[in-house]
Amino acid sequence: MNKKEFMDNLNATLGKLPVEERNDILQDFEEHFTFGLEEGKTEAQIVESLGSPNHIAKELVATYHVDQVEGSITAGNILRAVWAVIGLGFFNLVIVLGPFIALVAIVVSGWAVAVSFIASPLLVLVNMTIALDHFVLFDLFFSLLLAGLGLLIAIGMFYVTKVLMNAFVRYLTYNVNLVKGGMKNA
Repeated sequence: MNKKEFMDNLNATLGKLPVEERNDILQDFEEHFTFGLEEGKTEAQIVESLGSPNHIAKELVATYHVDQVEGSITAGNILRAVWAVIGLGFFNLVIVLGPFIALVAIVVSGWAVAVSFIASPLLVLVNMTIALDHFVLFDLFFSLLLAGLGLLIAIGMFYVTKVLMNAFVRYLTYNVNLVKGGMKNA
């Protein structure tokens, strides 16, 4: 493979990145070729030392998306980062997707409990309108207790969600760095 084929392949594989980011990366690899040629290496030797453009692009796309998540933790950024990290290899399917699904399940279930507890007084009111002759003061007070507990759970879930998402972003960063280091040693 020569320089043109390498650069074309790299450019095509980096198509998911913004144009300015892609141009910066391509410029960096142009410099690799320039320095390599000045050292007397052939284009084929430089390509061989750089590695597969597909692997390079996957690592760079994963790193870009993880950096985006570190800057702004949104659901879309997290999903793109998870997908990019999973794309680094089959092993990451188990290592990244499993914890991601577990964290999402914990967060969703916590928020579901909070919302259902907060909504419990509404259910008592609905029950009162359906069965007018059946009103127990205990139901109302218990539902108000659950609503207060639900508010506390919601406040706690707000912080738990932030902490879990930040921890998961650090885990993604660690995983990308691990894969990069593993590929350099392979």
